Amino acid sequence: MAAIVVDRVYERRLAALVNSREQRLIERGRRGLERESLRVRPDGHIAQTPHPRSLGSSLTNPHITTDYSEALIELVTPTFNDNEELLQYLGDLHQFVYAHLEDELLWATSMPCIVGGEKEVPIARFGNSYQGRIKYIYRHGLLVRYGGMMQAISGVHFNYSVPEPFWRLYAEICEARDGGQDFMSARYFDLLRNYRRYGWIVSYLFGASPALCPSFLQGRADPELEPLGPDSLIGPDATSMRMSDIGYRNRSQAAGAVSFNTLEQYLRDLRRAVSQPHPPFEALGVKVDGEYRQLSGNVLQIENEYYSYVRPKRTLRAGERTIHALARAGVEYVEVRTLDNSAYDPVGVNLRKLYFLEAFCLLLLFKASPPIDSSEEQAIDRNHLRVARYGRRGDLKLERDRRQVPMRGWAAELLESMQGICELLDSAHAQRPYSVTLREQQAKLEDVDQTPSARLLRDLRESRESFTALVLRLSRAHKEHMLGAFARNEARWRQFEAEAQQSLEAQRDIESSQRGSFEDYLAAYLAN
Repeated sequence: MAAIVVDRVYERRLAALVNSREQRLIERGRRGLERESLRVRPDGHIAQTPHPRSLGSSLTNPHITTDYSEALIELVTPTFNDNEELLQYLGDLHQFVYAHLEDELLWATSMPCIVGGEKEVPIARFGNSYQGRIKYIYRHGLLVRYGGMMQAISGVHFNYSVPEPFWRLYAEICEARDGGQDFMSARYFDLLRNYRRYGWIVSYLFGASPALCPSFLQGRADPELEPLGPDSLIGPDATSMRMSDIGYRNRSQAAGAVSFNTLEQYLRDLRRAVSQPHPPFEALGVKVDGEYRQLSGNVLQIENEYYSYVRPKRTLRAGERTIHALARAGVEYVEVRTLDNSAYDPVGVNLRKLYFLEAFCLLLLFKASPPIDSSEEQAIDRNHLRVARYGRRGDLKLERDRRQVPMRGWAAELLESMQGICELLDSAHAQRPYSVTLREQQAKLEDVDQTPSARLLRDLRESRESFTALVLRLSRAHKEHMLGAFARNEARWRQFEAEAQQSLEAQRDIESSQRGSFEDYLAAYLAN
């Protein structure tokens, strides 16, 4: 086994936190979730019905919206400083949605259901306002640039911000002269770089998409996928096909490298990408026969098109783009984007995952985080891909400091280094949930069969069901649970009903009050 690499920076910072006697300042970070899931028919095909009006306007409802597709519901929680409260809110949202789906289901996994072609992945519509038209055109641009099949993939995003009172102490620990917003943004970028370096471990521990329906490939061959019966394809050692080169990674990144070394460099590279023409995209046409096909022919239409494992974020003002919000006020929180939907959890995520991610984010904040050069950037991408495709392979090796090292040994080192942070976070909990969660993740390194990806493949083999049949059964069970055994919160239910109605009224107000031409509105929106 390779020698353990000691991170002196991390050890020094953790010791300083403990010695400060203010270690509980790390306990109450804000966290939120965004869960995407396809609406599907009882036969396992994507629903072709509009977003239910009883759920409100997908343009203006803050908690129930759609992503790429009209059928791809996205549920967005507020932020909480307690994981159980966060998961309860997400459960309440699911229960409310299920009650308005009639016979439709929410698809339980990240890789989609039966897809009869791109025409069966309807682009989301947001009404007739200029805002709504921009959202639609952007999504149409994704279709013409990358195809619609990839846009049917879903996942879970975890949002995390460091507790505000902790920043003062952390500035002292880091011996910084100023603990203001510039310091916070720089430290968040430490976390972002380290998630890029080490986030592959999340795919190993929680990846849950090792199989897919053959319809997803639309007749294309993938020599590394194996048939399991006539209606399923599997990656024998895969953890997350969603994060592999047939999932999100398949999107052409004409943008090239976007630096995560500083906020300034990150914004510089995104501004370049959204303003620089790209001939292959220009050739697709921007406005054809009077209809917009995409927002522009540039490398990126808007910054959201750039896919990354993790992103810096800032709460937006009305009509504001992320790139402008970050330039205005710096980083407020980070968005972790590599989480698969958990097929066995009714809301796609569970408490153990939340406890782990919170502790993992703090580990990444504390660890040394030197700048990433182009060579390391390429190694980072290869590592993520290898774990997504081959993560359960016993002899898998990753690239570390230009050397090949055993993946499981490196992962064990990362988990071991989390012990101190988990103990600090456990100080307010008699059940020690962070340490318990950490031991469960360590057990997955010792026994690969305990990973969610292994469980899904085992169930496919033992049940002899197709991928679609198994996931349909799980999806039905989740709906039955949420409408039956899951206790209804009447006050929150009334809140969701009110928000749905208010969102419809807000959309009508936006549509009736807009002035000027769409072309002028679009030009102002795209100005950077």
